Amino acid sequence: MKRPRSLLSAPLLAVALVAGQTGLGQPAHAVPVVPVVTAALPPVSPTPQSIDRSGKDAVVTGRVLVAADDRTDLAARDRLVRELRAHGAERVDVVAPGHTGARGLLTVRLGPASRPDIAAALAGTTVPGHAEGYALRVTADAPERQVALGGTDGSGQYYAVQTLRQLFVRTADGGWSIAGARVSDHPSMPLRGTIEGFYGAPWTPAERLDQMDFYGDVKANTYVYAPKDDPYHRDRWRQPYPSDKLAELGGLIERANANHVAFTFAVSPGASICYSDPADRAALKAKLETVHGLGARAFSIPLDDIDYTSWNCDGDRKAYGSPGRAAAAQAQVDLLNDVQRTFVAARPGTRPLQMVPTEYGDLGDSAYKRTLRAALDPAVVVMWTGTDVVPPSITNAQADAASKLFGRKVFVWDNYPVNDFGATSGRLLLAPYDKREAGLSAHLNGIVANPMNQPYASKIAVFGAADFAWNDLGYDAGTSWTRATAYLAGGDATAAAALRVFADLEHLAPTFGATPWQEQAPELSRRVERFWTDWNAGLRTEALAALRMYAVSVAEAPARIRAGAVQEGFVADADAWLDATELWGRATVAMVDAVSARRTGDRDRSQALLALSRDLQEQAGAVRVDPARNTWGKARTKVGDGVLDAFLVRSDVMLELWDVAGGGENLALKGTATASSVEADLDRLAARHVNDGSTGTRWASGYGDDEWVQVRLATPARIAAVTLAWEAACAAEYRIETSEDGVNWTSAATRRPSACGNDVIRLASDRPVTHVRMQGVARATSWGYSLYEMAVYGAPVT
Repeated sequence: MKRPRSLLSAPLLAVALVAGQTGLGQPAHAVPVVPVVTAALPPVSPTPQSIDRSGKDAVVTGRVLVAADDRTDLAARDRLVRELRAHGAERVDVVAPGHTGARGLLTVRLGPASRPDIAAALAGTTVPGHAEGYALRVTADAPERQVALGGTDGSGQYYAVQTLRQLFVRTADGGWSIAGARVSDHPSMPLRGTIEGFYGAPWTPAERLDQMDFYGDVKANTYVYAPKDDPYHRDRWRQPYPSDKLAELGGLIERANANHVAFTFAVSPGASICYSDPADRAALKAKLETVHGLGARAFSIPLDDIDYTSWNCDGDRKAYGSPGRAAAAQAQVDLLNDVQRTFVAARPGTRPLQMVPTEYGDLGDSAYKRTLRAALDPAVVVMWTGTDVVPPSITNAQADAASKLFGRKVFVWDNYPVNDFGATSGRLLLAPYDKREAGLSAHLNGIVANPMNQPYASKIAVFGAADFAWNDLGYDAGTSWTRATAYLAGGDATAAAALRVFADLEHLAPTFGATPWQEQAPELSRRVERFWTDWNAGLRTEALAALRMYAVSVAEAPARIRAGAVQEGFVADADAWLDATELWGRATVAMVDAVSARRTGDRDRSQALLALSRDLQEQAGAVRVDPARNTWGKARTKVGDGVLDAFLVRSDVMLELWDVAGGGENLALKGTATASSVEADLDRLAARHVNDGSTGTRWASGYGDDEWVQVRLATPARIAAVTLAWEAACAAEYRIETSEDGVNWTSAATRRPSACGNDVIRLASDRPVTHVRMQGVARATSWGYSLYEMAVYGAPVT
């Protein structure tokens, strides 16, 4: 890789690289006399392989010396100077390694760990033998207070500086010191980062540049450029990029190199290539060569999301026979081996070719995989998405099986937090990176996360993915999530706490199946569950006070996130969701206050607050993501759905039925569900899932407009409200019907929702009924109807 150019302009450095220079004169500023401390070390992400305290903290003096030479990585040196200047050093002099320092000044030694002055300053700290490894030691109790940053290579030096960046701590007088740490560290996986591989609006040039800086901060070393909606990546892959696009890519490659990120250029020709045509192969190599000339040294050929039941040209039929799995694999192998051997291997310094197989998301053997396993060049890196397109987990056993299927360690393309598919409509995915088993580093080449169309909002999950890939054995999802929010908030504790409240409301992570792999709003769920437990136990004052406090934090979180500390890009990405969150939070505060007022006998105030909550809920439900960057287009924002709205409905019903029931209850949970049909007679889509109390399961019907699902209640009841939590296959029109005998039905309400989501239907509770039905009238999609939950609220009649 080419040595990156300096990120800082020359006047920023006071450079003195004359060997053995000693006449630096007196320090520019007096050394402050500040008590040093030996408190717990500050958190460092990614979690180092080994970190402990070496001694006292080293005060950052007004003038700092940086010992460097021509073996010092320039990007590492420039970042080091930047950080020193940001943390109290008004002057930084770069001196030769032979310089012995100046009494009282902080000296930072940066370069190869084998450099004599660094080796001595490391004082026995273990230097890893791994690529990208480094050792760091802070010494404050010697005549020369110093920091040693030694890398096994240039990237290791850069990562040593990234760790040092997190070791600055405030002193008692408001200055800065460097925590007395000793670190020995290296990545567990060689490939770590992201693949911009989603459908929908690609990131802008400015957003990509910011991402490269972010990857440098979290020690991610891989960015795969593969946006599906870049026409020159897929549909028009034969055509060269226009000059302005090439200039944009060149700037991005330069920024990636400066952050020790391998810009990996991907071309996806599978939908139209003639594998046997020399002209097509030449066009592909010409496309790669152009970007190689810009400085790219890593390349990928994704062959995902294509059809192998037909050929794109008659020549392939003649060369490989009838289309099919084995024939497609052989054609792909011939192309990939050619590119690896005649293009990649012929250009020194270029990394092994990466590819995405057409069969990328399962563990079943096939003629396709057997052909790849037997014939694909061993140097080619194969990507795998796990056991599904969006895997609910990845285990060591699965990764080991995948590696055996493809005949090499696989490289995981992890489809999280990507939100370009139907089940993610209206969602940001802000849960932590989770459910990937410790120990995967023994079975994988690495992991790249496929982020959302919203780049800044993706940083929470990508932060965790980089943390996990660096040290999977030391990874903790909750800890990493907390650190990710602190990073986005620039270290501001109040803003970080608000981010965590907001992210909890965007915690649900769907799959392509019926069950989300991360639940919605776990913290809010815990608090709501505790509220109802305490309420039913008679601890009503305490229950109301505790939940109100959290509801206020929900209502205030958007303003705190927008106050300035959180990255502006995140605020822009989350804008519609922040608007909705404020409204939902205010609606919740009003509802809690309405319950409190009703409890103390102030019925008029309770009714006024209930009306206010309903109005705010209506406003919140009307907030749309518009314009949307995602393929799902304009959509209703999803905020704490299935938890927050369920609490509001239950509380609403409790107030409406205060005199007759003393509280609202979801009567469907004790009822029995039946349906007109079940999609493909699949048990996982059976009617019983519509009233099991879990938004992780669902009922789905056959493909007709007249399908229905109903709940027979355990006892007759007066019904006040019905709620429906729709999956992406919802109704364009439906009726809510009730019955006193399960035979004769009365239409209670008709709805024509504008979007799939959560519907609340309030009903008159004049007569007791035994059955409640959702009767479909017209489907919104070509699929059947699909409901996560149908809840029925009312008062049992005895």
